Amino acid sequence: MTDGLLSARTPRDDEVDVYGVSHTGKVRKDNQDHYLIATFHRQINVVSSNVSGIETHFGASDQRVAFVAVVADGVGGGVGGAEASATALEAVMDYVQGSVTAYYGANAKEAEFKELLQEAAMRAHEAVRERRSAKDVRGTMATTMTLYFGVWPTYYLLQVGDSRYYVLRDGVLRQVTRDQTMAQDLVDQGAMTPDVAARTPMAHVLSSALGADTTIPVVTRMESHWDNVHLLCSDGLTKHVSDARIGEVLGSMTSAKQAVEQLLQDALDGGGTDNITILVARTKPKEAA
Repeated sequence: MTDGLLSARTPRDDEVDVYGVSHTGKVRKDNQDHYLIATFHRQINVVSSNVSGIETHFGASDQRVAFVAVVADGVGGGVGGAEASATALEAVMDYVQGSVTAYYGANAKEAEFKELLQEAAMRAHEAVRERRSAKDVRGTMATTMTLYFGVWPTYYLLQVGDSRYYVLRDGVLRQVTRDQTMAQDLVDQGAMTPDVAARTPMAHVLSSALGADTTIPVVTRMESHWDNVHLLCSDGLTKHVSDARIGEVLGSMTSAKQAVEQLLQDALDGGGTDNITILVARTKPKEAA
């Protein structure tokens, strides 16, 4: 395993293997999911996204400060869900771009990073509510959001809703985020078992979302490690692909692209009843130049 000098240093850009995809699925007419993968230098360098209008600002000589990955799964009929997820993602990135340099340069403490990400979520929440009002949307217009913010040797997870973050380490897959759904709330209260909860309609009824009546951003701090494999996804994947299968694919992956494409095919083969968004990332050490 990697240790010693390797574990102490930050991975270079060419040692980060990352890939993302967002697919409409086999049933839905529109894709209401949005995602983004970016590196943060002094400003944002967008690596991959399906959000139009996200601008790239990047000084090539700048050292990477942070790595960011986001999945947002829109809720609402017509264009409402798609607008909600895109609006929230844009609002979060605008706030992060305008705030992180100051926090990082001041050697911010853990609590300050958590406050920054919670505030970013609430700015996104407000942006979705404002967009809904401006467009006079009568129905639901909301979105989930799960965001990975890596500042080596730690990373932070921001979650609202039920888009998930998993980490594979030493062959063991762990779901770190907690689904903010009515079913999970009942499980936590001891009123329902996880197996029963997974089969009820309440498994997909959100108890918290950006733009909804209730918004509860949760921020978690974790330690980075070279051996971690990271997965962010919308529930279009986990509706059809078990945790055991996800762990199997990540454990035998040859590249982030190969793992994403395999998981996408598994979700489509399982029915593809929802939009499917999958991001996979890992670090691969190379010999020093």
